[in-house]
Amino acid sequence: MNEIVPVDLGAAIATQPMWLQVWVMILTVVNLSAIFFAGKKQNGKLRVRIEALAIVFSFMAAGMLMSWLYDKVGFVRLLGLPHLIFWLPVYLWLLIKFRRNEFSFPFKQYIIVYFIIAGTSLIIDTVDVTRYILGDR
Repeated sequence: MNEIVPVDLGAAIATQPMWLQVWVMILTVVNLSAIFFAGKKQNGKLRVRIEALAIVFSFMAAGMLMSWLYDKVGFVRLLGLPHLIFWLPVYLWLLIKFRRNEFSFPFKQYIIVYFIIAGTSLIIDTVDVTRYILGDR
């Protein structure tokens, strides 16, 4: 029997259970929402908030690497690796800044949501990549 293999990662995700598609949508919305916080007023001037841009760029970089990986190995647990490569350093950096109380409302509230959503994904990705390395393909 011939199995139809999705052409790209987006098509592969569209064949997954609805809960996974919703999860991917939540990840996308939360990460890309950082762009709304990219500008901040400081001393009466508009400044760039590098933390927001780091979230957006790490999300995009992970997506590009995931697409490349999908082309090479298919829809496997290893697809969580780009999150660990690009998101984890940003996540830890933001956590340090958060603990130093460097963020104010409303960015601080956004960062809390980001920590919950991205943190959950990073836990899942760590488990998936570990399982892949241990032979669970």
